[in-house]
Amino acid sequence: MTQTRQKHGRRAVGVYGLLVVLPVLAAIALLTREHRGPVGASRAAAIGHPLAQLLLAIAVVVIVCKAAGWVLQRIGQPPVIGEIAAGIVLGPSVLGAISPSAAAALLPEAIMPQLNVLAQVGIVLFVFLTGLELNTKLIRGRGHLALVVSHVSIAVPFVLGILLAAVAYAKFAPKGVGSLAFALFIGVSMSITALPVLVRILKDTGMFHTRSGVVALTCAVIDDVTAWSLLAMVVALVTASSLVGVLLTLGLAAAFAGLLFFVGRPLMAKFFARTPDTTLRRLAPLALVGVLLCATATEWIGVHAMFGAFMFGLVFPRGNVAEKWLHQNTNGITTSLLLPLFFAFSGLRTNLGLLADPSLWLWCGAILLVAVVGKLASAAVAARSVGESLCRSLQIGVLMNCRGLTELVVLNVGLDLGVLSQTMFTMLVLMALVSTAMTAPIATYLDQRAGRREARLRLVPVEEDLPKAA
Repeated sequence: MTQTRQKHGRRAVGVYGLLVVLPVLAAIALLTREHRGPVGASRAAAIGHPLAQLLLAIAVVVIVCKAAGWVLQRIGQPPVIGEIAAGIVLGPSVLGAISPSAAAALLPEAIMPQLNVLAQVGIVLFVFLTGLELNTKLIRGRGHLALVVSHVSIAVPFVLGILLAAVAYAKFAPKGVGSLAFALFIGVSMSITALPVLVRILKDTGMFHTRSGVVALTCAVIDDVTAWSLLAMVVALVTASSLVGVLLTLGLAAAFAGLLFFVGRPLMAKFFARTPDTTLRRLAPLALVGVLLCATATEWIGVHAMFGAFMFGLVFPRGNVAEKWLHQNTNGITTSLLLPLFFAFSGLRTNLGLLADPSLWLWCGAILLVAVVGKLASAAVAARSVGESLCRSLQIGVLMNCRGLTELVVLNVGLDLGVLSQTMFTMLVLMALVSTAMTAPIATYLDQRAGRREARLRLVPVEEDLPKAA
């Protein structure tokens, strides 16, 4: 029996070698002979390496962002600051300066467009979830506050930015760029409040559902819509587009918002009220299609994709199994994988090596001062004028001073159009990072102080509650 098994085993090995190993070796030899040389090698690299490079880049970005976020969280900063800083570290400012070969291997220029696409998808989904979680009941009766604060916090820094641009034009404006275009872009860049980054800070600090947090978030929504409208008009002026085109863009954006709120919202509410939970659970993934379609619409209109996603989140019905499914299945992959790509991407395009001249750091300080004073002070004064306490007004002003990646979107537009020089772009990126980093600690301190003061006021009896003298 043993000899028979050994005989069969040797026969099986022989057949396997003859019918499997030899044909495979022959095929390899033929293929190697056919595609031998640099052309075949380059073709294999072109086919096999791009996906591997993209996957490696995503892994590197996520690991570094999470590590930097953890470090910043340990010192009292929200993780988003670490994620933005991680992009700068991975870019030409640090890694590219220390080891260009390592930077090219980990984050090659060829995969940047794909990385940017994934980042944009992440921010669209995140902003949709933000609109879905926003509790608008907290701002009922306070719409005047949101409107006044948002518009004041745009107008004042916009004017201060134009004044700063008048001084900086001779030194930093690219050749051939007019003073009007340069000034308008600087003014818009000073007026931005970053909606996605502000949401992350509010969530990380526990202020997302507080009154000041919701007011600041609502102001930021109005602020950003207004700022994007200003940006559209500025781009139209720079590119010599007609005023009719700008007005058409604004009219289409308003029509889309009205259609979504006054037609889409009631129709969805009726459908969700009449549909069983089992059916809603099966149809829940189609909500992501709605997010993408709304984002596509606002991107085509010329506002920005994330505003369509945010508005769809605002009108989406609450308190149902579809909403629960979206939170459970969309939130994790968005915040853990896609969102760090968005925060890191702009840092990858920032080069601090351009600021080797010490005088340029004085300009950085001047830009930061104008930005902070214009945004924070104007928002705080506006909030105080409509009845908010001093601490709450300052807190709203600090939150409105958060700029983050929305600022970088505007700066990238200016850089791509040739209105901003690379040096001015880098200085404005630093301004965005510092003004965002100062938001969380100061706002948290003011929130705690305002809370203690309000608690003391609740303990003080009013006159009618005091016992009357005999």
